Amino acid sequence: MRLNIHHKITVILTLTIAVILSGMYFYLNKNLKEYTYQRIRGDLLRESALAAAHLEATFDNQLSMKEIGAIADRIGESLQLRTTIIGLDGVVLGDSDLDEQGLKVVENHLLRPEIQDALKYEFGEGHRFSTTVHKDMLYMARLFQYGSKQGFVRLAIPLSEIEIISGKLKKLLLISLLCAFFMTIIIGSTAFIFVSKPIKEISSLAQEVAMGNYTKRLSLSTKDEIGDLAKSINYMSEQIKTRIEEVVAHKSRFEAVLLSMCEGMMVVDKNGAILLMNKILSNLFHVSGDPVGRKSLEVVRSIEIQEIIDHVLQSKTVGSREISILLPDERTLQVYVAPVLRGKDMDGAVLVFHDITELRRLENIRKDFVANASHEIRTPLTSIKGYAETLLDGAIDDKENAKDFLNIISSDANRLVQLVDDLLDLSRLESDKLNLKITKHSIEPIMGRVMMGLNKQAKKRGITLKKNAAEGLSQANIDESAIAQVFLNLVDNAIKYNKDGGSVMITAQENDHAIQVDIIDTGIGIPEDDIPRLFERFYRVDKARSRQLGGTGLGLSIVKHIIQSHDGEVSVKSILEKGSTFSFTLPKS
Repeated sequence: MRLNIHHKITVILTLTIAVILSGMYFYLNKNLKEYTYQRIRGDLLRESALAAAHLEATFDNQLSMKEIGAIADRIGESLQLRTTIIGLDGVVLGDSDLDEQGLKVVENHLLRPEIQDALKYEFGEGHRFSTTVHKDMLYMARLFQYGSKQGFVRLAIPLSEIEIISGKLKKLLLISLLCAFFMTIIIGSTAFIFVSKPIKEISSLAQEVAMGNYTKRLSLSTKDEIGDLAKSINYMSEQIKTRIEEVVAHKSRFEAVLLSMCEGMMVVDKNGAILLMNKILSNLFHVSGDPVGRKSLEVVRSIEIQEIIDHVLQSKTVGSREISILLPDERTLQVYVAPVLRGKDMDGAVLVFHDITELRRLENIRKDFVANASHEIRTPLTSIKGYAETLLDGAIDDKENAKDFLNIISSDANRLVQLVDDLLDLSRLESDKLNLKITKHSIEPIMGRVMMGLNKQAKKRGITLKKNAAEGLSQANIDESAIAQVFLNLVDNAIKYNKDGGSVMITAQENDHAIQVDIIDTGIGIPEDDIPRLFERFYRVDKARSRQLGGTGLGLSIVKHIIQSHDGEVSVKSILEKGSTFSFTLPKS
């Protein structure tokens, strides 16, 4: 039996909508009860907090059992929930569903799961069958403070209410989906009638064109895909007569593709003259004028590129080469050349230029990092190995020297541990795997803790630590431990590279958008040429002194990445022999 397109689309739409809506129904129905339970649980959690706050404001040690029961009744009536007030020892002091006589026989609630959880976490929950009211109940208990004592307030709601609400929502969901199904079928079927009519006209015209009648045209003027299709059919009918023009148009489109490629491209003929150069390559080589018809060497001024072209034209094989050019900055290019063959005859060659300057720069950075890390690790390992061998050769019997050797081994081992820890921290920061716990926090307490921790180190050299935070300083959106590490690294450096008897000042002030922290020291300063590279990994201004002071060369790099992960900025100003100022900003909350 033959079905027209209208009926086919209607059947497909009906089946598709039925499958989708059935899936939606089963999925939503499956999760409806859980959603209802979680919503009621959330409401119960908030209401327990309100009840606890109310009790903290009104509860008193002098209240009688009757008065406590009245409070429970009022809360229960207000929240439409069963309310139980329980002492810290588990004794039930009041219950909105029990009178005084009932309270006397109710058992101790201390071991109930929700009470135990509230003891540990300030609030707890549980759901079970209540032997008091003979119903499945959801309980939410919360710890509250009154005077110097504590107690529990517990709210409960029958789980049967969840079933009732879930049933109503299920019924509403089923009706809504059925209505949507029938409305979609009716509207879709009606729409397909209007859609199929112009398709029939297009089909009729296609048959006429297939029979050689190119004069007939479609008169559809709808501004949609059908209208576009009608215009395309009319256009096709016109273009069939002019096949040569179609070939020209195809060639133009092919050239447009080549010219718009994101990689540099050059096409040369069998004599090496340029036939085509796209805009990317022209801009890369700063080509002025029309390069077509000229040799590559005349346009690019690179002997290497000309040599590649000549080699491929002679050998008729694919080739590639990595070259460096000055444009005026040095750039590294990977050039791929493929011959254009027609049978065994050479028609020319196609060259594709990939700019791999950034890739090579990253490779050099990786090599430098590996070399620096290997050097930093090898130095303490060599020391540890040397002193250990000395001890094994008999120096262990010389107690005085043996102790010194062991101290050196311990110091170098600690240096290795610090280096590995810094490398791991830096790796997590650079790969965005450090899960920052951003919260609103004050900067000043962190400053105080860091200064207290480094005070002993500063006193050994007579260095004064000071802080100056602006009054009413706003809180910042920060990870407390990460920012503490920033303070620790910067203040520790300010002490290490300071002069004996010098000072370190930590200031904090704010503007409209951020809080700025400055660590100002009176130390040896940093040469101006070294400042741009100061935050690179393993970069040291004074390598000998840095190693003597136990630095790993990673601290400032870690500082930079932590501040950048907080959407802040870090900078440094320094004058030789007068001191340095390291500054960073943090976003205000």
